[in-house]
Amino acid sequence: MAISREFTVLMEDRPCTLAKVCRALGDREVNILALQSFPNSGKFVIRLILDKPAVAKMVLTNLQLTFVETQIVQTKIRHRPGEIARLASRLGRADITINYAYCGLEPGTNAPLVFFSVDDIDKAAPILEQLEARGNSPVLKPEAAATKIQSPDAHRRVLSDRVARD
Repeated sequence: MAISREFTVLMEDRPCTLAKVCRALGDREVNILALQSFPNSGKFVIRLILDKPAVAKMVLTNLQLTFVETQIVQTKIRHRPGEIARLASRLGRADITINYAYCGLEPGTNAPLVFFSVDDIDKAAPILEQLEARGNSPVLKPEAAATKIQSPDAHRRVLSDRVARD
């Protein structure tokens, strides 16, 4: 289990916007470990987990994009039915709210990864580590993490504030 940096990027909802960001990251040898994108109020939101967060931050800044960095819980899981349900249920029993989740692949092995945005990362991390110790999911090394934002509403407020300033 790891606490990773997630980038949430707000862009215009136009053709090729996703391609532009992904191409710029690829040109700088930044690998996308997971991606989630969706329209929101006439804009386009992209959530990214990247293997080189510092380089990615430079790329996004150079593209003059509005983005925030947050902490997110990441864990490798077994590829079997019900695995995400087991993890989500255990977090729920601990009264941890999952704001959103999405999946990706581990570089090199293509093992499935799941990423949870939760309301209490400090509480969620040891629970997932305990499940990993029992064999539900192998352990991953923690990474440096950025400022904690705990809900999608907080994401929207921060992004809206930045758009208003720009």
